[in-house]
Amino acid sequence: MACNTCRRSDGAGEGTSGQRDGALLVEALRALQAQDPAYQGVAVQEMPCLFACGDSCTIHLRAPDKVGYVLGRFTPDVEAARAILDYAVLYAESEAGQVPYRQWPEGVKGHFLTRTPPPGFVVE
Repeated sequence: MACNTCRRSDGAGEGTSGQRDGALLVEALRALQAQDPAYQGVAVQEMPCLFACGDSCTIHLRAPDKVGYVLGRFTPDVEAARAILDYAVLYAESEAGQVPYRQWPEGVKGHFLTRTPPPGFVVE
């Protein structure tokens, strides 16, 4: 899920098209997904405001019975979208939502903001 109302916290504000950076990132994600069959299993959804305004552009990765993640501080471009989708594919293939660091695309390193346990998770 991607925030479609994000404005980058570096003061860049809106893109040259007048669209907010979050909407531009959503467009980049969808365009790449349409071009590459490897991304067809990833649901690209959007919603207004993920409440991570200081770390925008933000996305939320989640799947049933898996750890979820919020990532942010992306630029709304094709390189960021590709890194996000590449990680999302690895995340989907993982058993519990944990992808070994050595497999992370370079473009997502340093962008993780939070980790959310799956429903019913209890720390032992």
